[in-house]
Amino acid sequence: MQIRLFFRTFASQRKTGIMITENLQKLYQQYTGIPAEEIIEMPASGSNRRYFRLTGTQNLIGVHGTCVEENEAFLYMAEHFKKKNLPVPQVVCVSEDKSCYLQEDLGDTLLFHSIEKGRITNSFSEEEKELLRKTIRLLPSIQFAGADGFDFNRCYPQAEFNQRSILWDLNYFKYCFLKATGLEFQEDKLEDDFMKMSDVLLRSSSATFMYRDFQSRNVMIKDGEPWFIDFQGGRKGPFFYDVASFLWQAKARYPESLREELLDEYIKALCKYKPVDRNYFFSQLRHFVLFRTLQVLGAYGFRGYFEKKPHFIQSVPYAIENLRQLLKEDYPEYPYLCSVLRELTELKQFKDDLEKRKLTVKVMSFAYKKGIPNDPTGNGGGYVFDCRAVNNPGKYERYKPFTGLDAPIIKFLEDDGEIFPFLEHAYALVDASVKRYMERGFSNLMVCFGCTGGQHRSVYSAQHMAEHLNQKFGVKVELIHREQNIEQTFEATI
Repeated sequence: MQIRLFFRTFASQRKTGIMITENLQKLYQQYTGIPAEEIIEMPASGSNRRYFRLTGTQNLIGVHGTCVEENEAFLYMAEHFKKKNLPVPQVVCVSEDKSCYLQEDLGDTLLFHSIEKGRITNSFSEEEKELLRKTIRLLPSIQFAGADGFDFNRCYPQAEFNQRSILWDLNYFKYCFLKATGLEFQEDKLEDDFMKMSDVLLRSSSATFMYRDFQSRNVMIKDGEPWFIDFQGGRKGPFFYDVASFLWQAKARYPESLREELLDEYIKALCKYKPVDRNYFFSQLRHFVLFRTLQVLGAYGFRGYFEKKPHFIQSVPYAIENLRQLLKEDYPEYPYLCSVLRELTELKQFKDDLEKRKLTVKVMSFAYKKGIPNDPTGNGGGYVFDCRAVNNPGKYERYKPFTGLDAPIIKFLEDDGEIFPFLEHAYALVDASVKRYMERGFSNLMVCFGCTGGQHRSVYSAQHMAEHLNQKFGVKVELIHREQNIEQTFEATI
């Protein structure tokens, strides 16, 4: 019975996929006059919308959404924002039933991916910072200029940020995340603080466009400039929400100094539209940061725990860490809520979660004649690089007293030059693994370099690999020169 059901489901999904591509092909031909050469489905996002790239005389993005009301909201917003000269994709063709449409192809580069090195290492380059500055400077334009002449009744599922929508999100957190942890709490007391929070948040009500899910995954980078996407959930609401959403995005991991810099950039841009009382701005913003953190935890709970989408599960520890940091300053308005949240962050499944996710790389040099080192973590040994093809200084009597840490050996290897391409290739392989291990929350990786005696080439290589990984990624590196009885630890900087 289960097998039959599986095949029926698969067949149904395949049929649906064919129907969607056929509809998109009709739209493409209707718009360009000729069929698309290729239609390729793009990776799924957190929503139920499906995206396709159509290539041919013109590259376009095809979108299929099962909720027509949501599609209509997006189509209206895209047209309105385009008239305001805001950087959003232009919709070029829409099906009669509004289930499918074609829009401008902005490429494949998300802001989230453009700042990847900074996110991983917690050290953002000037280029990454500039992209973030450009993005945050643009935010007030869609909030204020975008709201000019905007019909908020066209929004879906709600026209404005109000008490009902606030309580929806807070209960989303309660039912989809908090209850799923097994933590016991008094629901009536929690609801009392939810009501207090809604009162505080609504003090900032304004006739501005609230993007609602303004974060680096919803910003595209094209020709070095930010473009806004996925704004269909927007509505009338306070501008604080989008600032909190962007700067406290869990997996973006902006350091406090960068966050402060970007806040200053935002306030400068905001002053073009309204005067800003900085004290009030910051006092109110912290409430929106707390609210947004709870909202995203609700989303992570639903998308991760219930829908089993790994991207959302992986984000939970970072959101919990955000919550820990927020709770260092008291929120006297919500005493019971804060007590529950502090208890939440101390739960066993969260308390050490980020620690577990911190990667430690063990780098070793060894002699092949004494055997390849065992991996005590049980991961199977990781990388083993054979240095024996590199010119060996050990064959010369004058170099035998030294190791790969000593100046004569370093000079020999570097003057000879064979070690450089060898290490460049090793760096490329290991860098790719370290990056993915960090993204996926793995805790251990082992990298070994072997040569004949474990004295010269392997020692030089292991030393340079350890320094390279610590400097580039900020990970903890445990360096062991086995045959030399030398150990060194490079502490994590992330």
